[in-house]
Amino acid sequence: MHKVRSVIGVILAAAVAELVCPKLLLADVQPRPEQSFQGKIGLSVKDSVPAWPQPIAAAEGAPNIVLILLDDVGFAASSTFGGPVQTPELEKLAAQGLRYNRFHVTALCSPTRAALLSGRNDHAVGFGTVANAPNGYPGYNSVWRDNAVTVADVLRRNGYSTAAFGKWHNTPYWEINPTGPFDRWPTGLGFEYFYGEMQGSTDQWTPTLYRNTTSVNPPATPEQGYHFTADITNEAIQWVHTLQSLAPDKPYFLYFATDATHTPLQAPKEWIDKYRGQFDQGWDKLREESFARQRKLGIVPADAKLTSRPPEIPVWSSLSVDQKKWSARQMEVFAGYLAHTDYEVGRLLETVRKGPRGANTLVLYVVGDNGGDVTAGLAGADASNLSEQLSHLDQLGGQSGFTMYASGWGWATNTPFQGGKFDAAHLGGTRDPLIVSWPARIKDQGGLRTHYTHVNDVAATLYEVARIPFPAVVDGVKQRPLDGASFVYSFDHPNTPSRHRVQLFEQSGNRSIYQDGWIAAASHMRPWKFKRTGDFDSDSWELYHIDTDFSQAQDLAGSHPQKLKELKALFEAEARRNDVYPLLEYGGDPQSAPSLARGRRQFVFYPDLPPIPANLDPLLGTVLPDFRQAHRLTADLVIPDKGAEGVVAAQGPVNGTGGFAFYVKEDRLVYESDSGGKPVIITSGSPLPSGDVRVAYEFIPDETAEKLATSLEARSGTVHLYVNEEPAGEGKVMFRNAGTFEVGRASHSPLSSAFSTPFRFSGALKQVQVDLK
Repeated sequence: MHKVRSVIGVILAAAVAELVCPKLLLADVQPRPEQSFQGKIGLSVKDSVPAWPQPIAAAEGAPNIVLILLDDVGFAASSTFGGPVQTPELEKLAAQGLRYNRFHVTALCSPTRAALLSGRNDHAVGFGTVANAPNGYPGYNSVWRDNAVTVADVLRRNGYSTAAFGKWHNTPYWEINPTGPFDRWPTGLGFEYFYGEMQGSTDQWTPTLYRNTTSVNPPATPEQGYHFTADITNEAIQWVHTLQSLAPDKPYFLYFATDATHTPLQAPKEWIDKYRGQFDQGWDKLREESFARQRKLGIVPADAKLTSRPPEIPVWSSLSVDQKKWSARQMEVFAGYLAHTDYEVGRLLETVRKGPRGANTLVLYVVGDNGGDVTAGLAGADASNLSEQLSHLDQLGGQSGFTMYASGWGWATNTPFQGGKFDAAHLGGTRDPLIVSWPARIKDQGGLRTHYTHVNDVAATLYEVARIPFPAVVDGVKQRPLDGASFVYSFDHPNTPSRHRVQLFEQSGNRSIYQDGWIAAASHMRPWKFKRTGDFDSDSWELYHIDTDFSQAQDLAGSHPQKLKELKALFEAEARRNDVYPLLEYGGDPQSAPSLARGRRQFVFYPDLPPIPANLDPLLGTVLPDFRQAHRLTADLVIPDKGAEGVVAAQGPVNGTGGFAFYVKEDRLVYESDSGGKPVIITSGSPLPSGDVRVAYEFIPDETAEKLATSLEARSGTVHLYVNEEPAGEGKVMFRNAGTFEVGRASHSPLSSAFSTPFRFSGALKQVQVDLK
């Protein structure tokens, strides 16, 4: 009742203010009040005058807005900012607009997106970590707050068409299922249309796709040329073309967020091969080369210093010949992936610029949601047996395996800074390029801006360019004020002081505070040394004056103890204000997170079930049973006299690893799973009879412990096959949950060449039942 009264009070106060300033009510409260009838009502139509409610229109001359966000791209990856990967489309955009070299993100995927779309600090929205590793604390629960309306929702309510394409990663994992709820999906947070993936990382060749809230299959196969980045580009272009054809005068907001270049690194081979041999010099030399280019371009000031190599990253010359060959190819894959992405984004921007009001389109291109990924270690992925893997070197980036790059490459793409992804204490994790282009408005084309800016400034900037007041109340909920500040002032004034004066950063205990050119920072878990200690009191604080020390190279903690003390006190206040406490190390809390599966011992699935995501690490079993537990899967089939084949049930794999397939082929019952990158296939000894047949498999883990690890850790065990309750075969497997669960088909990439997807079951499948033991 108190909430109702307070909301009514706000509305009444706004209504009174409406008498003095008619625009105030519309500015302060959303949705707008229903329009009064402007016609005339008589006894009959003869003495009446009709009038139609007028649609809400954007401000006269309001620009189209295109917001582009790449993933895991470091400050020095693109040629536009001195890096080794040629990005001609990004360079073309920069030549038409402005480059910002002091733009900041949050050091991690979901948090950056939450700050970007809300204009608030990440923890204040509930995203102090990624959506797939939440904890039950306000700053970390991944439940987008009602008091943090998105800029997309406000634009939509004020006459804009809105759409999102690509990676989302801001919906609680237990809500990513066909039953919802859907109010924290993109279409529930202000986007009228969505096409992309929900979980933050997907196989680029066979992704788990959604159109709005419905699971859909990719429109083509990898053999037909399918790739996720090209697909979302095609979809975005189609959406823009539709608006250009039917509503050319209506402004739109297009949010385009690629998976690129998040792992798995996957790109068309012809793009990867463009970079063959270009990284044989190694990461140490690459940093020096990138730093020299940055100075020449003016991206870094002449007095900037190249930070030193951390001891955990080896000198390139210390690697063996085979290690160098393997690692260099990883970087070639990354480069091809980024170059391919640049081409696809260029296709989209060409469509935007050629359309009606193309010059009056504001493009903000954020080149990375955090610094380059430095978490993979020396070898990166796929190198458990290097001599064997080298024979498949050219397959890196393709449809098999999970390709990452070694930490040294991520470190090199963050030149000249120290740190990387996850490191909220250092600029290697928190500083990324921003390009802003608006031909109808920005005249200093090709200019450089050095204002301190943050990803939470984008929303405030969009409100200003669209001339939309920030709403105080939305759907009866009083809104948290914006933490960001508009940087429209910087478009025309390159030398004005920065208006963003204070900024908090925190990820996995790595934390820092910025104020007026100074940064105090504390490292807790360095990204290449992911060691959990739980001891935050022992973390050592550093101090930098980044107005004169661009790369954060000189620690001044010893010479300026009073300044450090002041900033630590400021961090404490900002941390309390933004729900940063309690500090948490990376990893979710699956035992207490909401779940559709917890407490259930039996699950029944039907053949018309849509694909169900496994909601990966560490929230195993939030929707589905955890198939690493001891369990029995039973299916009732009808086999015609001519026989049948196809998938009964399948899960995953993800990027060629993990998951299982339970299917019928050549009249035999088959169980297949991945074991250390190699498929293990167990086949029944006798053919299946025709008619009604009950088939089953039972997985018995080797370990007796009931509690499983809260990660994607594989579990060894024995699989027993049954046909009409009689034993039909058995074998040892190493099973790991992975990917999407389906019944009667498998739309994901197969574990082996034993069948081609979707391999639908050709007989009749009544139901599948899973019983946990």
